[in-house]
Amino acid sequence: MAITFSGGIHVDGCKGTSTKPIEDMPAPEFVALPLQQHIGAPVKAVVSAGDHVKMGQVIGRNDNALSCPVHASVSGTVERIETRNSYIGAGKTEFIIIKNDGNYDLCEDIKPLEKNVTDLTCDEIVNSVREAGISGMGGATFPAYAKIQSAIGKATEVIVNCAECEPFITANHRLLLEHPMDVINGVKILLIALGVHKATFAIEDNKKNAAKVLEELVADDEMFSVKLLKTKYPQGDERQIVYALNGIEIPTGKLPADVGCVIFNAETCASIYHAVVEGMPLISRIVTIDGDCIAESKNLRIPLGTSYRDIIEFCGGIKGNLSKIINGGPMMGTAQWDLDATVTKGTSALLFFSDKYEKKTQPCCIHCGKCVSVCPMHLEPVYLSMFSKASVLDKCLDYNIMSCMECGCCSYICPGNVPIVQYIREAKDKIKAKQKK
Repeated sequence: MAITFSGGIHVDGCKGTSTKPIEDMPAPEFVALPLQQHIGAPVKAVVSAGDHVKMGQVIGRNDNALSCPVHASVSGTVERIETRNSYIGAGKTEFIIIKNDGNYDLCEDIKPLEKNVTDLTCDEIVNSVREAGISGMGGATFPAYAKIQSAIGKATEVIVNCAECEPFITANHRLLLEHPMDVINGVKILLIALGVHKATFAIEDNKKNAAKVLEELVADDEMFSVKLLKTKYPQGDERQIVYALNGIEIPTGKLPADVGCVIFNAETCASIYHAVVEGMPLISRIVTIDGDCIAESKNLRIPLGTSYRDIIEFCGGIKGNLSKIINGGPMMGTAQWDLDATVTKGTSALLFFSDKYEKKTQPCCIHCGKCVSVCPMHLEPVYLSMFSKASVLDKCLDYNIMSCMECGCCSYICPGNVPIVQYIREAKDKIKAKQKK
């Protein structure tokens, strides 16, 4: 029987790309790599305009803060370094623009592991993961090396998040079907680093074919288990996974490691394997391309820094009247406004929609309480929305606004079309800005 959590919603999965194998998208003529692609401090450019770089070469780093190095995804010449809007958050960040020379010369620093993985120390694994620039690839983009470090001595179980509960996204599903051993081997490396002997693959029951593949591959290893989760949104949230698997609620302000768990996205695990064993940094990722305005939906492995414009061209162009572009899933993704925006480490999907998905009626709360019934964090969105809209920040804090994970269940279920999450995000930003003063 599939296991789950309290609250949440059932949405149309729209997983039409689940049968579409991963294709390698050729690198474009230019890539534009932002120096802020993760939670934490931005990195600083270590190259200059006119420099020749090789694929996989470090082009930005910051060793004095929580951050992940950025690497060239192609070989070529640094055309320029410029400041642009950050497409994954507020503010601006520097971009390094590289003209692809088409040679794809690999950086000499990239070398495969010369000893057995089992002989590696925790520090060696953490250093390899950090140098590879790996951040969480499920969307949160927290530096993976720091997550490993924070779980040492606390975690007794590694949970591999294979839920992929957002509508449309099938990148992890295809990875598990096509390259499951990359994920499994990455998990084995994490077990070595953390010194634990239990790993659980948590996967929604709409991906039973992938679950079967995993079960067959780990059947003889007592450290591994595969657990089917009920297909429900937001089953992929780490707090909901921990509750579904272990019946434990993570206290407010605490992390999964505080209750004995550490959670990694499936593609993050595969990237850790490639980093530690092959020495390959994170320079590309799998992205689901879908929506009613894209000519051909696909699952693509795309070089980081590739523009949406180039991706659209590779997928046959736009059909109909494009109204909205979303980086990520439709529930928690970020609306985009510029076709020159580029794929980053946290881009799991790019969705292209017409206005048929837009809510056209004026928002009006009818006090039905549906938002309260579906909130997986057991908050009261009806009040959070009201106080947020009115900028009554003290009341927002009284109602635990900072515990909101911004999953979007409340906005989705609201019959009055109130943009509850948008109000909450704006209030949280105001609270954070006030706290910094």
